[in-house]
Parts: sequence; C-alpha cells; structure tokens
Amino acid sequence: MAASLAPSYSRQICSAQHVQRVNSAKPDQTHDVSIKQRATRSTRLRKKFSALKFSTRQEDISEIRALISYVNSGFMEDAFYLFENMNTRDPFAWNVIIRGLSSNGYPQEAIDFYYRMQLLGIQADNFTYPFVIKACSGSFSLLEGQKVHLKLIKAGLDLDIYICNSLVSMYAKLGCIELAQKVFVDMPVRDLVSWNSMISGYVSAGEGWNALTCFQEMLLVGFRPDRFSTISALGACSIECNLRYGKEIHGQAIRNAFVLDVKVQTSLIDMYGKCGSVHHAERLFESVSQKSIVLWNAMIGGYSLNGRVQESFACFKKMQEDDNLNADIITAINLLPACAPIGAFLQGKTIHGFAIRKGFLPHLILETTLIDMYGNCGEQLLARRIFNSMHERNLISWNTMIAAYVQNGDNRKALELFQDLWFVPFNPDAMTLTSILPAYAEVASVVEGKQIHGYIMKVNLGSSTFISNSIIYMYAKCGDLETAQRVFDEMLFKDVVSWNTIIMAYAIHGFSAKSIALFSEMREEGIEPNTSTFVSLLTACSISGIIDEGWEFFSSMKRDYKIDPGIEHYGCMLDLLGRSGQLEQAKCLISEMPLTPTARIWGSLLAASRNNRNIELADLAAKQILNLEHDNTGCYVLLANMYAEEGRWEDVDRIKHLMRNRGLERTVGSSTVGINNKTHKFTNLDKSHANINMIYDVLHIMSRKIKEHRSIFRVSKFFPLDVISKRLSSPEYHSVRLAICYGLVTIPLGDPVLVRKNIRICEACHRAASKISEITKREIVVGDPKMYHHFRNGRCSCGDYW
Repeated sequence: MAASLAPSYSRQICSAQHVQRVNSAKPDQTHDVSIKQRATRSTRLRKKFSALKFSTRQEDISEIRALISYVNSGFMEDAFYLFENMNTRDPFAWNVIIRGLSSNGYPQEAIDFYYRMQLLGIQADNFTYPFVIKACSGSFSLLEGQKVHLKLIKAGLDLDIYICNSLVSMYAKLGCIELAQKVFVDMPVRDLVSWNSMISGYVSAGEGWNALTCFQEMLLVGFRPDRFSTISALGACSIECNLRYGKEIHGQAIRNAFVLDVKVQTSLIDMYGKCGSVHHAERLFESVSQKSIVLWNAMIGGYSLNGRVQESFACFKKMQEDDNLNADIITAINLLPACAPIGAFLQGKTIHGFAIRKGFLPHLILETTLIDMYGNCGEQLLARRIFNSMHERNLISWNTMIAAYVQNGDNRKALELFQDLWFVPFNPDAMTLTSILPAYAEVASVVEGKQIHGYIMKVNLGSSTFISNSIIYMYAKCGDLETAQRVFDEMLFKDVVSWNTIIMAYAIHGFSAKSIALFSEMREEGIEPNTSTFVSLLTACSISGIIDEGWEFFSSMKRDYKIDPGIEHYGCMLDLLGRSGQLEQAKCLISEMPLTPTARIWGSLLAASRNNRNIELADLAAKQILNLEHDNTGCYVLLANMYAEEGRWEDVDRIKHLMRNRGLERTVGSSTVGINNKTHKFTNLDKSHANINMIYDVLHIMSRKIKEHRSIFRVSKFFPLDVISKRLSSPEYHSVRLAICYGLVTIPLGDPVLVRKNIRICEACHRAASKISEITKREIVVGDPKMYHHFRNGRCSCGDYW
C-alpha cells in the first residue's frame, strides 16, 4: 500500500526537464522576452543614440558605436578596455556595458557596474533598471533584486511597463511567485510580454492551473497569444496532465499559424507525452520532416514516461541511424526512467557511464534522474552515493532520495534524511511529505505521526488530497483507526486512492464488514474501483476469513469491471484458502493462474502450510521461495520453526547452517508503546527501562493468572527436555509482553493499550494478549507488519489466524 501512495518522481523530474527544455528553446524573457519588445526597445535606444549626434563629438559617436558592436558580438574584454578609455561616459554608455555584462553571462559584474555608476553620481534611468534586474535574476540574488526594486520605487519608475515586466520575470525565476504576482496585479498597463512573463513564471513554479487561468484571462482581455504564450501554456498543460486544454491550445496554434514552429512542435509532443496521449505525439512527430535533437528527445521522453520502454530505446536507436544525431544530456535524462519498469539496471548503468564519458556530469537534473533510476531498480546505495557527490541539490533531489529509501523499505534512513532536510535552506513541500508519510506509517509511533500531521496543518497543506491519503494510511498503520476515519471524513475531495486507503485501513485491523460497507459507499458516490481497490477488499476477506464474499469480489473483477487479477489478488485468495484449510484448492489456483508465481504467491502457500501443519507442502513452498529470493530471512525462520515443532532437528540445523553461510541473521524482535508523547522501546528480556522493576512485577502477576487458564506453549514430544524448558520460559519475557504490561499501568483506563511490534507476534504472546485483555477488561491493540490485532474480552479480531 505504501508503494501506491508513494509519488512517481519520474513525472516530477520530467516536469523540471520540461521547464529546462522550454527555457532553453526560447529567448530569456527577463528583458528581451519577445522579438516585438526587443524591436521596440532597440528603436528607443536608436532614437536616444541619434539625439547624441547633436551634442556629442564625432569621436565620441564612433566610440559608442564600437562599444555597442563589441557588446553585441560578445567581446566583453574589448568592450571593457574601450569603456575605461572613453573620453566621456554618459548614462547611455553605462547602460550599454551593463547590458553587455548581463546578457553575456556576467550578472554579478553587471550589478557591480550599477553600484559603481551610482557612486560616481550617474543617475540610472528606465533603460538601466531592466538590465540590472536581469542581472539580479542571473546571479540568483533576491536581496539585490529587492534593493533595486526599492530604488526604482523611490525614483518613481516602478510603473514603467518594461521595468515591471523585468520584475515579474526576476521574481518568478527566483521562486518568489507571490511577489511576481503582486507586481503583475499592480501594473496599470500590461502588454503581451507582461502576460507571457506571468504565465511563464507560474509554469516555472510548477503552478500549472494558475498558468492556465492567467492564459485564459489574457485571451478574455483581447490579447492574441504568440508562440511564447503557446509554449508556456502547453507547459502548464503538461504539469497538470490536462489533455483537453492541451488540445484546445493545439487548435489555437494551428489557427495562429504557430504549429510549424519547431519549438511549438516540441512543446506539443512533450505535452501529449506527459498527458498520456502517445498516439497524438507520434502522429505529430511523424508529420515533421526535419527533426531536431530536441524533437527526438521529446518523443523519447513521451515513450519513457508512459512505460513504453521498448519504443523508447527503439526511438533512440532510430535517432542515431536515421538522422545521425548524437545523444545529449536531455536524451540521457529521458531514457533513464525507461530502465526502472523492466528492471534494466545494466542499461541504466550504461547510460550513467555514457554520461560520465561525455562529460555531462555534474548536472542537477541528470543526477536527480540517476537517483530515481537506481532507487527504482533497488540500488539505493548507488542512489545515495550520487546524492552525496552532488555539487548542487534542490528540493526535488532530496525528495527523490527520500522516495528511493521508502520504495526499498529503508524507512529509518528515509526518516534520518528527512530530519537532515531541516538543516538545509529548503522547506518540505507536498511531494516531500507525501513521500515521507509512508515511512512514518511503517516505523513511527502515533505520537510521531501526530507531530508530522501538525506540521502539515501548520503549513496549510492539509487540504491536499495526495497528502490526506498518506495521512490516513499513516494513522491506520500506526494503529489509530479513529483518527484515520476522521481525516477521511474531513477531506474536501476524495479520489479512488482515498477510498482504497480507508478500505485497506479497516482491512488490516480485521474489520472486514466495515471495509465492504465502505466499498458500497464508494460505488454509490460514483467512484470506479481499480486494481488497488480489490487488493484492499480481498485483504479484508482473507484476514477475516469470509470465503464466499472473497470469491465473489475476485470473480467480479473481470466480470463486472474488466480488471485482470494480478499477483496481489491471487496472493490474497491463497491467504483466504489457507485460512479455511483448503490447501488442495490453493495448489490448483497456483497451477491455473495465468501469471508466473512470485515469492509473494509461494509465501502465501507457506503461511497456509504452517497454519495447517502441512510440512510437505511447506517444503515445496519454501524451496520455490528460496529459488527466487535467496535472502528471504522470514522464510528460513518459519521453516526452521516448523521443523522444530515436528522434531526434525537435523533439518533445523541445516536451515541455520544455510543462514550462517549466506550471512543472514534473524531480525531482533522489539516492541514500542507510546506514553505521554514519548515512545518506549522494549526487546526480549529487556532490563534497560527506568521502570523495569515495576514492569516485571506486573508481568509476573499477569503470567501467574494466565497460567491458570492457558495451555502450555505448543511443544513436540520429540523436543529434548532442555529445549522444552527453555521454550516454556522464554515467551514470558518477549518484548510485546513487556510493552503491554508497561502500557497497562501508565495508559489511563478506558484508553486502549497500543503496541507496535517489528516482527510477527508469536502464538504464545498472541494467546497471552487475549487472556490479559479478558482478565484486565482492557482493549489491547498489537500491530505487526501484516495486520493489527484488537484483543477484547479474550478474543482477537483476527480469529486466531494470522
């Protein structure tokens, strides 16, 4: 379930790629956003320059002409030399040199020249400020930009349309979209460049809906979009995956004769790919006779993003053969997401090696994509190595590394990295929180879960459907089903994931009737179920042992909803058959299923064999599991326990020997209980707690009462006496019992005692928890990796089958 809630970072990375590709495909819009504006400003400069002829010597005019020529050609050293040796340096000359520095990659030097100009008492004018603002944007200096903004307000130039356009672009590029919006709203007059700057700013900030709204407002006030407007609007459609609006903009591009522009074509292909309409992208791609590398990259990215792995690599090969084009950085970025779905780790490493040989690294987006690829291929160590070696990181880099840990079950490392994020100048966004909440769900306590929930509400992200879904899952996995239901009830918009999550929440707590009732509500709301919906429903049926309903849901998938059952669905059905003792039917289901059995399938059969004491079938299942997963520690431990219960000590030694040879160790059992906003952790035979004497006193009292009512822990007549003695006493001091006893004396009466255990609860402790709930008249909730056991009055919600 965590995997279904975890966001897909390939799409987030690809959105960043789109912004980079669009920005590289069009002129910088800080000052010269459009050809029309450049022409207008050039005309004004020429008029000003012509006026100088009446007041300046011919020699000075020649120097200014030479200065402009050097700047326009990019020969800044010659321009510096000439500038420093000019007879007179009026504001026009200063503007030319500042423009040259700003436009030729010297933003900080441009700002320095501006301050030098001020120190010399030369007044900056409405021509100076757009160049300086552009330099502030290029040097990523928000502070300098705000100083300049304040200066031009004092100079009374803050309403100049050209200056305002530059300010909008600067604030947007520096990530201050609210400031850009304020400047835009306060403008007394707006031209097409103003609208283009604002729309592009929204796209750069990832606010697709705001960009599309702004684009629509521009049309309503009578402006006709140009190719820059069209490119930005298509980028917004890509962000929001809005195919319908994208098609409308495509139609506008055809009517406005922009569709033959190669940059518009590239943006259209990119939009169709990101919106999942690959056939539209293919049709447009094939209609282009002269294909550039940018166009090929967009098509490769479209295939890759939509899981069309073979087509992605075939398109790359065709690009090399047909057009004799060499791959660039964007090609590598677009190919990498195609490696994960097929587990193409070697292909991914090959692309990585190619990028190193070509000198593409370091590169922020490429390195982030590599982290995503290695994480999806299960190589989180390599992903972390790249993350640690990055010269520059952004929030997407952090999000991707956190998601890689969560995807691969390294939840503790994900939480540690999330804590490190607080010490860098990035604030967690919606994607960060959506990624980390499943990690909190797996390893954190309710107290820690409530802390992160509080932060989410504080930063006003609680209304996000994605985040709310993750919060519901987190509370369900932390054992707080009541809060999970409350969050679900308070959601403004519930999608299919929301319903799937709450159905699964009740399923893992053993309340199948509520899960089925929620499914009925979901259908009444008009929400169509998907594959995950039936995983949740079948999980509910298997945990509660309701066979008829389980078969009905399984059959209805294909019959009523045209959904083909997957591995998880077959696994749930095997759990259900095993629960009812129908092992032969379980074997037939495996042999008849149209999919290749995975470790998940054989694991279900192994669990069924254990619960039905069928050692021969367990041998078969274990052999299949170990052929697929050599390092499955749980399989070894389960098999060894079954052999021990049958008195097959040689087989027990053989399993232990195999584990030692393969470097596998049994997971150390531990249990946690939350008391007064603090989490207390216990291990077996723990003596480290401050109140350990009191805990053991309570434990001994409970043990004496339990022994009056319970049968001796199951042992075989073949057990040696010393083993029997050891196993009779050891469950009494298991971590879960210590946590329960501490909870009984510290948690107020009326509140349930909630304990989380990192491994499956053993039979002895399960029986003990049932008896303790009966004796103390308290509700005890114990969560293990598979489900939550609600013990009330001597009965468990699992029906003693887990």
